[in-house]
Amino acid sequence: MTAWTADRIPDQTGRVAVVTGANSGLGLVTATELARRGAHVVLAVRDTAAGEEAARRIGGDVEVRELDLASLTSVRAFADGLTADHPAIDLLVNNAGVVLLGPRRTSADGFELQLGTNALGPFALTGLLLDVLIAAGRARVVTLSSITHKRAHLDFDDLMFERDYGASAAYGRSKLAITVLGLELDRRLRAAGSAVVATLAHPGITRTNLTPRAWEHLGRRGKVLARVGLLMAQPLEQGALPQLRAATDPQARGGQFFGPAALGETRGRVTEAKLGREAADPEIGRRLWAEAQRLTGVSYLGLGAGNHL
Repeated sequence: MTAWTADRIPDQTGRVAVVTGANSGLGLVTATELARRGAHVVLAVRDTAAGEEAARRIGGDVEVRELDLASLTSVRAFADGLTADHPAIDLLVNNAGVVLLGPRRTSADGFELQLGTNALGPFALTGLLLDVLIAAGRARVVTLSSITHKRAHLDFDDLMFERDYGASAAYGRSKLAITVLGLELDRRLRAAGSAVVATLAHPGITRTNLTPRAWEHLGRRGKVLARVGLLMAQPLEQGALPQLRAATDPQARGGQFFGPAALGETRGRVTEAKLGREAADPEIGRRLWAEAQRLTGVSYLGLGAGNHL
């Protein structure tokens, strides 16, 4: 079977694409490839100066807008401004994320910071943009997962990790949460008969600025693993292919999950990836969806109306 590469991305002319965290790493590669094929790309970034520099590097039809996923106020302001200027959005790539080490930290809204940034912020953003995604016709929402979601666990009695906090475990929990929510979004879209398609992807082990941080909590052993990880890691351009396929492959189905094929899904050509047990559990999906709505105040009523903070 011929490997899926960026050369297979269809023409994106006339489409409006939003990529979160687009000023660096996987987001920058994704935004660049979409713009190269004619899309109008919104770089949704926390640091607008970095975003403007990225826009200059990308060229093409791009704009920069401020978005801090760790703040529901910022998410609402971004969504309000974007929908006022763009009544239809064809693609939302929920790429942005954080990896934090050290002691537990909280977001502006009091959430454990990794869960707030990596899961609850994107959940709120997607809900607030859902009407304009529906207005575009066959729009697509891409959720960026992580291979770490497979060994993570959601403790609904301590979702914010207030007890026995571990930064690495909290990161895995946040990526499991966004994976669960992405799959539940697909179920709900299909149940509503919506034309919006929700897909998921993970980059395996890719050489981003987050790669060394994943191991630092292990001290000296972590430094060794980080060096080995960097040697094993894929280039950014390869690591971005799963989310680019999830975003643009005309044959992609709702709920389909893409990732690397080789060495335990850490690298290699793009294939359909395997989900962790908790991620694929519909009951966990329903429970976390309800909790995410309660925590963020964003309600996907009818999957197209009433989405307000």
